[in-house]
Amino acid sequence: MIDFIYNIQHVKFTPLLTDLLLYFLLFMVAVFFMGIRKNPMLLSPWQKVLKKPLNIFVIMLLSTFVFIATLDSVHLEVLPNHALQKSYPKAYGVGQTRSVLDLLLKYSIEYQEVSYSEPFALFGFNKENVIQDNGEIRRDFPRLMYAGLHLKNEKDKPGDILSKLGLSAFFALLALGVIFGFLRLVSRKSKKSRKLKKKIFPWKTFLGTLYLILWVVFFVGMTTPYYHIMGTSKIGEDVFYEALKGIRTGILIGSLTTLVMLPFALFLGILAGYLRGWIDDLIQYLYTTLSSIPGVLLIAASVLSLQVLMANHQDWFNSMAARSDARLLALCLILGVTSWTGLCRLLRAEALKLREIDYVLAARSLGVSHLKIMWKHLLPNMSHIILISIALDFSGLVLAEAVLSYIGVGVDPTSYSWGTMINGARLEMSRVPIVWWSLTAAFMFMFTLVLSANIFADSLRDAFDPRMRDQK
Repeated sequence: MIDFIYNIQHVKFTPLLTDLLLYFLLFMVAVFFMGIRKNPMLLSPWQKVLKKPLNIFVIMLLSTFVFIATLDSVHLEVLPNHALQKSYPKAYGVGQTRSVLDLLLKYSIEYQEVSYSEPFALFGFNKENVIQDNGEIRRDFPRLMYAGLHLKNEKDKPGDILSKLGLSAFFALLALGVIFGFLRLVSRKSKKSRKLKKKIFPWKTFLGTLYLILWVVFFVGMTTPYYHIMGTSKIGEDVFYEALKGIRTGILIGSLTTLVMLPFALFLGILAGYLRGWIDDLIQYLYTTLSSIPGVLLIAASVLSLQVLMANHQDWFNSMAARSDARLLALCLILGVTSWTGLCRLLRAEALKLREIDYVLAARSLGVSHLKIMWKHLLPNMSHIILISIALDFSGLVLAEAVLSYIGVGVDPTSYSWGTMINGARLEMSRVPIVWWSLTAAFMFMFTLVLSANIFADSLRDAFDPRMRDQK
């Protein structure tokens, strides 16, 4: 990696449209939390969320997923000099657009095997005609081209893996010590804030989770140049790399769909509940009609129509990456347009209740405009419903993408996603012996993300829902 960095001729930042939207979402989240610090009413529920060790563990896992998705959303056009073009034919092709995550995992791209191999395997999964040293041809499991080439003896593999595990644990401990020292140095500026943080923040859970994440990161960094951690796929591609690349797709599906869905649900839900009358009837008719259509059929029809449109207008896209990115964005738009009805119904019911509250009646009698009442009085009192619904819908959208990709109407086949991996693993499960690692890798990553999102949504409900606070 270092020899490549020192010989780069030109690096051009070439963001995709979904990259820019993800940057915008991250910026809005940062602005939101900066505003929370100045609002004691909003800060208090978040402090309750941060008091529980399980919530800290889940938040750090979700932050790790978002960080990986962000690294995979910084796309660069990397042009190495002529001398390195032969050294990096796959990982750094001239003029190819690669993300920062691709650059960090260049060995996983470059070291592509022929076909299946098990996790940490040194030999292929299928028997082939192998030429022996004496020239004899025999059916046997072939030696992998790249995995374990540094080993002098095949029996040294367990000890080598254990040594890398121990070294990664040691380096993670050193990194944690540096981070802990920096935090202690910052906290010394104010003894009062330090005491307050110790009371409301579970530092042991934070540091323990951080150590676990650092341990995994160092182990992956030390192991990927020498082994395929989660095996290889049918075409010899590293399964761990595919699973990591699927994180970006899952995060984008969950976040960008919410970005599309939220304006429809907020505007129409509050408008219907507050104004009532013929406007309420019209909006109810709209979301009732949309809800009556089976969601999978509606999404599948929209995606198939989109595929025909994109196939007839190939000149709209200047590269394969732009085409797959456009299809991913279109899928987010379709999911957003078809999934706003549930939140809209909840907000309408809440608006019907809040419009009869005394302070809303007082504002209306004083001549305050309807738009200002909805913005100043109704929307802030619905924040708990919005936050909880977004967190719950996120996990549902990630699962929806997996289901759609499984039936062939999801993301572009050239894009990496967990649904595509599960779809590809269908036939692998019917083999004898079973190729289990592709499905296992996709399941592990998707299960971790969805479970973390659900636990986080449950903690938000406990902290923000007034009815839950009254029960306690």
